[in-house]
Amino acid sequence: MRAAWVWGVVGLCGIWSACASGPRTLPGTEDGPYRIGREDVLDVVVWRNAELSRVVPVRPDGFISLPMVGEVKAEGLTAEGLAQALEGRLAPFVQGPRVSVILHEVNAARVFVTGEVLHPGAYPLRGRMTVVQALALAGGLSPFADAESLLVIRTGASAGRYVLRYSELVGSAEDGRAAPEAWLQPGDTLVVP
Repeated sequence: MRAAWVWGVVGLCGIWSACASGPRTLPGTEDGPYRIGREDVLDVVVWRNAELSRVVPVRPDGFISLPMVGEVKAEGLTAEGLAQALEGRLAPFVQGPRVSVILHEVNAARVFVTGEVLHPGAYPLRGRMTVVQALALAGGLSPFADAESLLVIRTGASAGRYVLRYSELVGSAEDGRAAPEAWLQPGDTLVVP
């Protein structure tokens, strides 16, 4: 048991040293339209057709279910894109369908904070959030945290591992140094060693 623990620590140290030489700035966030995600709740309104209008959750497989159209992939689409897809699917059944999709609840966008924080876990990403704000949501750094080796693990288009220093993120009032903006994206994992 002790040998497995030692090898686990040695492995993490190897990963950490490889990361320590990596980039120290996070790529900027993309401020495009919101993309629907799993567990979001949508209000689908079919104009002049209350029987087809529904508040529907996006299932864990990324689909929604509606009368007449059945299963429709919603994950990854914008509200406008889904509305257009639903209009196309309803066209054989409804004359000139007009569909509006309104995001009722945002549940999909999350960031994960783990390691030496007081309350590790998944936190909803409602709007923009910095690394420092995520640390505050997680209750702050524990007394044993290594604040100068924060690690952000990102997937997607700008996938990578980014090592950040807490002291650089908060800036310094004494020398007038501004803090860099380290914005998190949905799915990011912040690891505090």
